[in-house]
Amino acid sequence: MNKTQLIRKGCLGLIGLFFSASIWAHGGAAGTDTDQCKFELEPTHWIHYTAYQPSAYPAEEFCGKLPGTNTLTQLVFDYQDMKYRNMLVEFEVTKEPEGKQVFLLPSAKHKKGSVNLELPNGVAEPGQYLIHITLIPDPADKEAGSSTQRLDVHMGFKAGGGEPVSKNSMLLYAFFTFAGLYLLYLSSAGFKRQVDAIISKIKA
Repeated sequence: MNKTQLIRKGCLGLIGLFFSASIWAHGGAAGTDTDQCKFELEPTHWIHYTAYQPSAYPAEEFCGKLPGTNTLTQLVFDYQDMKYRNMLVEFEVTKEPEGKQVFLLPSAKHKKGSVNLELPNGVAEPGQYLIHITLIPDPADKEAGSSTQRLDVHMGFKAGGGEPVSKNSMLLYAFFTFAGLYLLYLSSAGFKRQVDAIISKIKA
């Protein structure tokens, strides 16, 4: 196996690790059967939740722990059941245990089944918070005989603590670094000579 094949195999192996890590990450913040980031509305009916802090942690997804405070925070909710898309949905975030309201999105219909709550400055202080979601049947649907009832669900999260970047993100950064170096190896004769010299010393 020549050095070019060796480098290519290494690059392909890293790509494989990268995608494997992406799949493993779905056990935490992305949607699988073992997903803990979801609200149970009714048996077998869920709202999936993912949190992002793109300014401070651009490659991360969060669930019950948000590492940053006073930073842009996005809370994304997805509900696939059509009947919930016809309901009025209200979102509220409170600081616990005092129950102080820090964010409120008044009730509205979200026909696309996805809601992105954007808190430009995130939450101001570390501690425990609670997300409240209230689904209210449209009065017109009630008049038409719909049996859908009001639903109230809650989910807590902790803000602050400055958790380190996950292994998944470290792998992502390593992947792009390696890919960049590989492209440089292919395009730069000087860099290629240096790498070839190092490989020759390793083989010696």
